[in-house]
Amino acid sequence: MKIILKELTKKFPNRNKKGADVVAVDNFNFEIPSGQLIGLLGPSGCGKSTCLNLISGLETPSEGKIFFDEEDVTDLPPENRGVGLVFQNYALYPHLTVLKNITFPLENLKGDKKMTKTEMRDKAYEAAKLVQIDGLLERKPSELSGGQQQRVAIARALVKVPRVLLLDEPLSNLDARLRLQTREEIRRIQRETGVTTIFVTHDQEEAMSISDLIVVMKDGKIQQIDKPQNVYDDPKNLFVAKFLGTPAINVFVGGIKGGKIFIGDDEVLAIEPMENRNVYIGIRPEGFIPDENGGLRCKLRSVEVMGRDKSIISSHYAGIGDTIRSIIDSDIDVDAGAKEVRFSIKPNKIFLFDKETEERIHFKAL
Repeated sequence: MKIILKELTKKFPNRNKKGADVVAVDNFNFEIPSGQLIGLLGPSGCGKSTCLNLISGLETPSEGKIFFDEEDVTDLPPENRGVGLVFQNYALYPHLTVLKNITFPLENLKGDKKMTKTEMRDKAYEAAKLVQIDGLLERKPSELSGGQQQRVAIARALVKVPRVLLLDEPLSNLDARLRLQTREEIRRIQRETGVTTIFVTHDQEEAMSISDLIVVMKDGKIQQIDKPQNVYDDPKNLFVAKFLGTPAINVFVGGIKGGKIFIGDDEVLAIEPMENRNVYIGIRPEGFIPDENGGLRCKLRSVEVMGRDKSIISSHYAGIGDTIRSIIDSDIDVDAGAKEVRFSIKPNKIFLFDKETEERIHFKAL
C-alpha cells in the first residue's frame, strides 16, 4: 500500500506565548511506494518522529493531507488506520508473557474481526515465528534480552497484519552488535511480509543499510529523497553531504580559479572552465590518494591501522574542523614519522558547494 503525504505541516505552540509557532514538519510532500522500506533520516529535532506520529494518527496535522492508497486517512482515528507502531522503548507489558503481549492488540477486536483464543494464539505463533521468538512465548519481558524484547514489539505490531509498519528509532537501546543483527532481521521481515515500512533513525549507517529509499530531513523540511547510495554519491547540499558517511566528509574553504579547484593555495583538480568563486569543498575520506606529487599538502598527525584499511589523520589550514581523516587500503605504505603527507584527489569523491546557500555546484573534471 502506498502512502501519499500532501503539503503535510505540523505546528506546535511556542512555550514563549509571544513567539511564533514551532514548525516541526514543514510542507512535506512525498509518495511512499507500496511494499518498500523507507528510512526517515535526520538529526534530533528535525521532525522525523513527528512525521511518523502524523502518519499513525497520534498527531493531527496543522495543514495537509495523508492518503493510504486513495483513501484519505487524515482525520481517521489511529485504531482504524491499520498501522503497526514499534517504539524506541519497546512498550511491553512487564506482567504479561510474550504470548499475551503479542495477542493484546487482537483482544480488542470487535464485530466480525473478533477472534477466539485459539485463533489469537495461532496468529501470535505465526508472528512470533516470523521474528524467530516462537520458543519464548511463555517468558516475561524481564527474562528476555534487549534484542528479544525488540522482536516481541515487532511481532505485536505485525500480528494484526497492518497496512503500514512504523518503526520509531527501534534500535537505539541495543548494543552495536545486536543493532547490526536486529536491523538485518527487520529487513528480512519487511521483505517476507511485503508491508510498507517507515523506519525513523538518526543513524545514517542504519538507514543506508536497509532502506529502499531514504528521506533526509532538516528543520522539518525534506533535503533529499533517493536511493541510499545515490544520496551518498550525489548529495544535493552541504548538509546532506555532511550527514551521510562514516567517517564524515572532510570540508574545506576553497575556490575556483582559472578552471582549477584550490584548497587554500593548493591546486587539487583541473576542471572545465567556470566562473571564479569562493566555495566550500567536501572530500569523502576514501577520496584521498597518497601521492608524493599530489597537490594537497597536509600536516601528518598519525596513521591508524584498522585491519583492511588505514586511516591517515592530518590537518590543513583551510580545513573546517581540527582534523582530516583519509581512508586508504592497508597495503599502501605511509611514513608515519613524516611531517607532511601529500594527496591527489579522486574526481568523483570531491564536491563543491556555494558558500552562501550551501547548495551543490556541479562541475566536470578534466
